[in-house]
Amino acid sequence: MLDVQAMILAGGGGTRLGVLAQKRAKPALSFGGKYRIIDFVLSNCANSGIYDVGILTQYQSHSLNDYVRSGRPWDLERKLSGGVTLLPPYLRGGGSLDWYRGTADAIYQNLDFIEADTVLVLSSDHVYKMDYAPLLRYHQESQADVTICATHVPLEKASRFGILVTDKRGRVTEFQEKPRQPRNTLVSMGIYVFRSDVLKRRLTQDARLHDSSHDFGKDVLPRMLELGHRLYAYPFQGYWVDVGTVPAYWKANMDLLLPDPPLNLLDRRWSVHTRDEDRPPVNICPGATVFNSFLTNGCIIEGQVENSVLSPGVHVRAGALVRHSVILNDCEIAPGATVDRAILDENVVVGEGVCVGSSQDEPDLDNDITLIGQDAHLLADLRADRNHVGRSDATKDGFATDLVQRISSHSPGIAFEPVFAAQGR
Repeated sequence: MLDVQAMILAGGGGTRLGVLAQKRAKPALSFGGKYRIIDFVLSNCANSGIYDVGILTQYQSHSLNDYVRSGRPWDLERKLSGGVTLLPPYLRGGGSLDWYRGTADAIYQNLDFIEADTVLVLSSDHVYKMDYAPLLRYHQESQADVTICATHVPLEKASRFGILVTDKRGRVTEFQEKPRQPRNTLVSMGIYVFRSDVLKRRLTQDARLHDSSHDFGKDVLPRMLELGHRLYAYPFQGYWVDVGTVPAYWKANMDLLLPDPPLNLLDRRWSVHTRDEDRPPVNICPGATVFNSFLTNGCIIEGQVENSVLSPGVHVRAGALVRHSVILNDCEIAPGATVDRAILDENVVVGEGVCVGSSQDEPDLDNDITLIGQDAHLLADLRADRNHVGRSDATKDGFATDLVQRISSHSPGIAFEPVFAAQGR
């Protein structure tokens, strides 16, 4: 059995998620109603028997620190050895605070934490279920210096990832970081298994290079290929989604509602653990209708909910309609309001008669998602058009003239345009 430590990268700013990452670390974002994104990688570690875990935090780290705490929900609370350790940037000699400059630099600044012979480097913003034991065996049997977990994606999405070219034995012969014209569809999942001595040597070298961005995909892995290291690709066949963009996040939530969901959350053989909120049961009131949806504790449904995922404490009033949407904690949908193909962040109030998102005569495009930020109050009888984003903290009086972000249907990111999200009906 290999001696393994897991290092979870959780410090990114999540800029592609726009207002969803404005007040929280991306891994702390709700998913599937009751979960947070980081639940998946923490559950994978615990279910795989890996109990020595470091979490490297930076951006809005308080939200993640408060959520993870001692790691008890994931069986990572250990008294003698191992357990979960939060690793934010810290003051060094001379009183300077060194922020993490990239994924590789984050690990480099915590090399003293690593004591195991094998290091499993993981991302915290991916939704998937995976037993890491076969990956570790593959790494050991191939005598690799680093093993890169890989999967196939549609060709039109491949340019967003690092592309791997391998020989028949699975050894990596070429690594292309986000090329404009990918050679194939085999992409890096951002999951790496390193020999500890190799990792420390290569990161120490990278830290001394002034022209490096200190990133595994852009710098460390290509340089390891040039130096003749043994890089192998481990093929992963299951469901895996990088939920770092608004359309990907929305689509992954909608995947849970398919008749045969690609990610089965009901499988007790591989449970996804989380911190449950202390809330009362769901209340579906007389006259309410619910179809093919996830409802979580504290929800009160008086209106109509279709093909949607509702987080704790959502209140859908009588006469309101929610469909094809992801609604985060403690939102309120007033009578006569419609929320369609939208994501509402926490504590959003949708006023009476407000229409958020698509109307019935509009096409169903995966990228046409309306996103409303935390604590926004939408005035009665306003319309927030599809493909728009209301700024977080928009007030009742200011939302109608507030600048918004526009989600591009042709890009996984978010472009900024001075357009209005809410207007008279």
